[in-house]
Amino acid sequence: MRLNEIRYTNAVPVEGYGPGFFRLGGKVYEGAITVLPSGVGSWGGYDDLDLLIKEAESIDVLFVGTGAEIAHIPAAAREALEAAGIGAEPMTSPAACRTYNVLLSEGRRVGLALLPV
Repeated sequence: MRLNEIRYTNAVPVEGYGPGFFRLGGKVYEGAITVLPSGVGSWGGYDDLDLLIKEAESIDVLFVGTGAEIAHIPAAAREALEAAGIGAEPMTSPAACRTYNVLLSEGRRVGLALLPV
């Protein structure tokens, strides 16, 4: 089996997560966060979509981590993201982190909006 080292360009992979936190680039972030080409920041939840919409040109898909359990994205939030041209995929936060890392390693244009587990 051949192993290749993964190199991430400007984006930061998720290194870990736990109750109420996420670890990226050696830093721990408490609470809900966004991980976008512009950087990592806090997120105010489904009512806080401005930064996500501003990044619409730089991402093809947004993985929305809904916490420990899968949940629907509220209709108003989904409609706002779709109107901006962002495809939003809800999944548990652990699954969103793993999926994001895989696609990021492939050079895909992805973003994350995560609620903590």
